[in-house]
Amino acid sequence: MADFILTSDSFKDGDYLPSDHILSADFGFGCAGGNQSPHLAWTAPPKGTHSFALTCYDPDAPTGSGFWHWLVVNIPPDARELALGAGSEGGTLPAGALQVRTDFGKPGYGGPCPPEGDHPHRYLFSLHAVSLAELKVTADTSAAVVGFQLNFNTVAKATLMGLYKR
Repeated sequence: MADFILTSDSFKDGDYLPSDHILSADFGFGCAGGNQSPHLAWTAPPKGTHSFALTCYDPDAPTGSGFWHWLVVNIPPDARELALGAGSEGGTLPAGALQVRTDFGKPGYGGPCPPEGDHPHRYLFSLHAVSLAELKVTADTSAAVVGFQLNFNTVAKATLMGLYKR
């Protein structure tokens, strides 16, 4: 079987993220982007995939534990993309998909906004092919609990990295 691959029309792996995807001013962190979740698409998953989960994580955040920017679970197994803006306010996710609380304190996409003058941060968009049809979580489940469940139920994972520095 071919590799499980994640791509985007919004950015290429290893590129800087465009301002459309950077955190907006209304979050109060000092950035003024569009806070629009990027387009993401993927190839056919490996055998045993019963759903997908998408995470966006900044391992470089100065927190001691990184920073979760976006989590979507229970994406149907026949889905092959998340449209531009799907995770943003008013966006449309595939039927049955659930956005889970990020480190911003609520579900939905929250774009990059690292501290001013810090080194470029890595934003890891990871699509997990999940062996369960549904993770038993709610919109208020912590990212760490979702990560724990994904650790034990991921068949394959495809990652796309975006960068941002200000």
